[in-house]
Parts: sequence; C-alpha cells; structure tokens
Amino acid sequence: MNYLAHAYLSFHHSGILIGNMTSDFIKGNKQYDLPADIQVGIRLHRLIDEFTDSHKVTSEAKQLFREDYRLYSGAFIDIVYDHFLAKDETRLPDATLKAFAQEVYTSLEERQEVLPERFKRMLPFMKEQNWLYHYNSTWGIANSFAGLVRRAKYITESNTAFNIFKLHYEQLKGYYEEFIPEVESLSRNYIASHL
Repeated sequence: MNYLAHAYLSFHHSGILIGNMTSDFIKGNKQYDLPADIQVGIRLHRLIDEFTDSHKVTSEAKQLFREDYRLYSGAFIDIVYDHFLAKDETRLPDATLKAFAQEVYTSLEERQEVLPERFKRMLPFMKEQNWLYHYNSTWGIANSFAGLVRRAKYITESNTAFNIFKLHYEQLKGYYEEFIPEVESLSRNYIASHL
C-alpha cells in the first residue's frame, strides 16, 4: 500500500497516522525514541506491507508488471491500490477524499517535531501537489509512477507501467476490491488490540 492507503488504514488516529505514514523513513531502533502511539503506527505499517506483499491477490496483480519491472512490480501495485481506494465511493467519496487529504496534512504538520527529516522535507510538496487526493486521477497515477522511477535504481521509464495499468484497469480494480476488506479488517483489529 502507498501513502493514501496507509493514511486511510490509520482510521483517524493521529499518532498512528504519523507512524504509518513515515515508517519507511525510520530505520533500526529510532522508532523507540518516539511516542507509543507513533510506534504502534510504525508496526502497523510494517504489518500492512507484509500482509500486502504476501497476499495471493497482490501476487497475481504483480504478475502484470513483473516482466517489465521485476522487483519493482510490487511498488507499482501499491500505487494502483491507492488509485482504487481514492476512487472507492463506499470508503472515500470525492468530497470525503478532499477533506481526508487535508486532515492528514494538518495532522502531519501539527506534529512536525517528530517527523523524520526526509519526510519533513517532502511534506510541503505532498501537500502543495495534493498527492493524496490526486491518486484518484489517471494523470496522478502517471505522476506517481514517474516519481517511483526517479527514486529507483534499476528502472528508467514508467510509460510501460502506465500502459499496463490502463490495459488491465478492470482486472486491477477486481484485485483491489477483493483485497481491501481484508487489509481493512487486519488494520482495525491491530489498532483495537494495541491502543
């Protein structure tokens, strides 16, 4: 899952949201220097990633990208899942998605003192370009794919990935619809048992 899904799966818990959104920027024992609720969010993020990567539906979805992108196929699927979450009218109708994105940016800005430096530098761009909201558009996904390529070491273009996304759109949507209730339940149960 990518930024939108990790934010959504924090279910409006501010500290959990911060940990869940920034976990990839926190290495080793540094998590133990943070408040307990943020630590729960970090562990939730890692649980979500592990569950996502090992899920049979995700494995099937990755196959669509694997020939061209090998190990990066999972990163493309994370973005694809965020797209379908952003388009999911039962979970985040458009007006709700706009408000939710602003709520997330505000929560992150209010606790900037605990944000990892790299994430703190990225946050103004995330907010200004409204990444969370723009997962709902195909051009937003094209930009996200291009951003993934800019950060990657072994891939140089994202046009092929975007074409795969468009060609298999309904199939990918089906994977999302099968997967999302399970990861949602996993996250709710984890939060309930750790707060």
